[in-house]
Amino acid sequence: MRDSKAVVSLFSGGMGMDVGLGQAGLDVRVSQDFDRNCVKTMRANCGHPVVEGDVKALFAADGEGRFLLDPAGLRPGEAFAVVGGPPCQSFSNAGRRLGLADVRGTLFEEFVKAVDVVRPRFFVMENVVALGSKSMPGVLDMMLACFSAIGYSHVHGTLDASDFGAPQKRRRMIVIGSRDGERLSLPVPTHSDDPRSGLPAKTTVRQAIGDLLGREGERMSFAARTLGYIRHVPPGGNWRDLPEGMQAAALGNAYTSGGGRTGFFRRLPWDGLSPTLMTSPVQRMSLLAHPSEDRPLSIKEYARIQGFPDDWRFQGARGAVYRQIGNAVAVPMAKAIGGRLLGIAASMDALQEAA
Repeated sequence: MRDSKAVVSLFSGGMGMDVGLGQAGLDVRVSQDFDRNCVKTMRANCGHPVVEGDVKALFAADGEGRFLLDPAGLRPGEAFAVVGGPPCQSFSNAGRRLGLADVRGTLFEEFVKAVDVVRPRFFVMENVVALGSKSMPGVLDMMLACFSAIGYSHVHGTLDASDFGAPQKRRRMIVIGSRDGERLSLPVPTHSDDPRSGLPAKTTVRQAIGDLLGREGERMSFAARTLGYIRHVPPGGNWRDLPEGMQAAALGNAYTSGGGRTGFFRRLPWDGLSPTLMTSPVQRMSLLAHPSEDRPLSIKEYARIQGFPDDWRFQGARGAVYRQIGNAVAVPMAKAIGGRLLGIAASMDALQEAA
C-alpha cells in the first residue's frame, strides 16, 4: 500500500527511534530485540506486538521473515519503513574496533535481510560515526553495496542530535534507503547556535533538566573516592580542573597514556550541551556529574537528555535502565528522520499524481 505509514523496528532497545518516529506521525507496527530488559520496556509502553529473540536465530528458523511481517499485519512491499541500529560495539570508540572480524559486526547482515524480505518503501539504519572513519576502511562501503545489491538507492551522513533539539552532542551515522528510487536527503537541522541561521538556539542542559532539581528520582551514587574528586570540578569541567596534585591519582595509568582523556570526571554545564550519554554515568571514562550537585545524573535526567517522555517506563535493574537509555537513539533526531521520510514520500506521491 503506497499510503502505508507502517514501520518495522529491529534492534529496538529502549525504543528511542520508535518513539521519535511515532512523534513524526509514523506507525510502528512491530519492535524486536533480544535483551530481556528492553523487551520488558517495550511491552510496558507500547501497544503493538514485540518480537523477542536473537534476530540471527529468528531468521535461521524463518528465512521469509514471517516473524516480523505476521505480527505487523503486513505483506512484503506494504511497509513504509524498516528501521534499526545493528549493535555497534565492534565499530565504536569504546569497543575494540574489530569491525567485521567481530560477530556483532555482522548483525547488519540480518538488517539487510529484513529489508530484503519486508521490501519496505524506505529503510533507516543508524550506527556509530566510526563506521565511516578511516580507522574502519571499507566497512561502510561494503554495507552500502549490500543495500544496492537488493535494489535500494541510499544516502548517508552524520547527524548530531543537538541540531534537532536534544541538549546533547550526540553524532550518529545515518543511512536512508529507497526502494523506488526517490530523491533522498537527510533531515536538515532545526536548531543552531549561529544567530545568522534564523533557527532556534540549541536546547541547553538547564532547559532540559533544570526543573528536576530536588525531584530527580532514582539514580546511582558515586564511590567515596570519586566523590572526593568530583567536588573540585566546576560546571562544564573535567579532570583538568582538579588541583594539579590530584590529577595523577584521579586518572591512574590513564594520566600518562596520552589521548584526549576529556571523558574523565566530567560535570555537565548548565547553559550548554551534555556530552554524549554513555551506558553508565559512574564509570571513570563515562562519568557524568550533575551541573551543581555532587552526584551522577539520575535516570529521569538521562531520559530527558535523550528526549524520552517523562511517563516512559523503563524496566529492569538500575544499571540495565541506564544502559537502555545510553544506547538509545535520541528521540528528537529520530523524529526529524521520520519527518524527512514523510516529506520525501509526499513529494514523490505529488509528482506521480500530477503526471
